[in-house]
Amino acid sequence: MPTHTMRAVRLHEHGGPEVLRLDEVPIPEPGPGEVLVRVHAVGVNPPDWYLRGGLTSVPGTDSTISLPVIPGTDVSGVVEAVAADVDGLAVGDEVFGLLRFPGFDGSAYAEYVAAPASDLARKPAGIDHVHAAGAPMAGLTAWQYLIEVGHDHPSPFQEARHRPTALGAGTTVLINGAAGGVGHFAVQLAKWKGARVIAVASGAHAAFLSDLGADRFIDYTKSRPEELVQDVDLVLDTVGGPHSSRLLRTLKHGGALFPVFPGEYDDEETAKLGVTVSIAQVRSNGAQLAELGRLLDAGTVRVAIDSTFPLAHARAAHERATRGHLQGKIVLTVA
Repeated sequence: MPTHTMRAVRLHEHGGPEVLRLDEVPIPEPGPGEVLVRVHAVGVNPPDWYLRGGLTSVPGTDSTISLPVIPGTDVSGVVEAVAADVDGLAVGDEVFGLLRFPGFDGSAYAEYVAAPASDLARKPAGIDHVHAAGAPMAGLTAWQYLIEVGHDHPSPFQEARHRPTALGAGTTVLINGAAGGVGHFAVQLAKWKGARVIAVASGAHAAFLSDLGADRFIDYTKSRPEELVQDVDLVLDTVGGPHSSRLLRTLKHGGALFPVFPGEYDDEETAKLGVTVSIAQVRSNGAQLAELGRLLDAGTVRVAIDSTFPLAHARAAHERATRGHLQGKIVLTVA
C-alpha cells in the first residue's frame, strides 16, 4: 500500500486557472463498491473548468460540491486496493473510467482516487494511459448521443428520453466542432456505423479529420455549413452558442439535431421544418466504456491528444483549454 498522503490539485476558491493549487492530502479509502486507483493520467474536460469557474452542481442532480474540492472525472490507472464487495477487478488491473458523472465529485486530479467499480472498464491493452484517460467523457458522450443512451435517466433539459438516430449506409451526419474531444470520437463512431460524415472545423484540422475518415470537410472560417449542405439526416453540434439553430437548415424533413450544449431552438421553427432537437446528458457507464475500449484496442477508434501537462501544471492545461481550437483531448500525466 502507498504512504498515507498524496499530491492532488484542489480548488480553494473559484476563478481562473490560477486558482488550481497542488496540495498534499490524505489518500482516500475505497468504500463499498469501490476500488482505489493509482492514477497514471487524467483527462481534462469542460465540467472541470465549469467547476473552477463557480458551478457547484450539475443540472438535474442533487450533488452539490463545497470547497476545497479536487476536480476531474476521467482517469486511467492501476487498481491498488479493492473493497470486499467488488467482483471482477483485482489489484494490478489497468482500468479507465468516467467517475461519478453527472456530478463534480470525481476527484480525479490526484495521484490516487477511490472509484466506483461500475464506472470503470479494463484499459485497452493496445493504448497507453494517456490515450485511455482522454477517452471516457468525450467517448461516452459521443456513444450515448449516437449509439446507445444506456440509461433511463431523463435529461434535465428535456422531458422526452433521448433516442439516437439509426446510423448506417445511406445516412449522412454533419458534425460541428468535429476536431474536438467529442467531435473526433463522433466522426469515428459514425464512420464505424457506415454513415457518410461531413466534418465542420477550422482549416487547420482538415487533414486530421480526413485521416479519421470524414467524407467531406467544411472550414467554418471560410464557409457557412448551412449555405453548403442540405438534406442531412443528423447534425451533432458540439459547439453550441447563440447561433446553433442555423444548423437546422441543413437537415432533411424528419432529421434531427443533437446539441451537446443546450441552446435556444424555436419549437415553431422545428415543427415547420419537420425536424427534432434532442439532448442527452452523459453518464458514467463502465459497460459502455468496455465496448468503446474494444474499438480502441482494435484501432477502429483512436484518441487524439491535443497536449499533455504534468499534474502539477494543471493551470497550464486549463490555460490551453481557454485558447480553444483543440485537436482531441488535453491530458494530465501523473508520475
